Amino acid sequence: QVQLVESGGGLVQAGGSLRLSCVASGIAFSIDTMGWYRQAAGRQREFVASINTHGGSYYGTSVKGRFTISRDNAKNTVYLQMNSLKPEDTAVYYCNDITRPLGWGQGTQVTVSS
Repeated sequence: QVQLVESGGGLVQAGGSLRLSCVASGIAFSIDTMGWYRQAAGRQREFVASINTHGGSYYGTSVKGRFTISRDNAKNTVYLQMNSLKPEDTAVYYCNDITRPLGWGQGTQVTVSS
């Protein structure tokens, strides 16, 4: 069964940190580039970060220097460490397989209070 399950979201004050996790099943996780996206209320989904099979990463300009993407191929899991959070980071965060995109999962809500 192909599935992406995100977790780790929550409510945090500005300047705080959260670590998101995404567990993948039914995909060729270890050979695919994985990514994180987010969608704020009333806005289009936007790219946050990606990581390839060799650990090379790429970030959206709004999160560069604050967020870190990583992966554990043994656990079929991709992580997003989010530091120095801002209210504008408030959104539902989703992961997806960038190499072979899947349907979107339920996501995990991140709310940053000022």
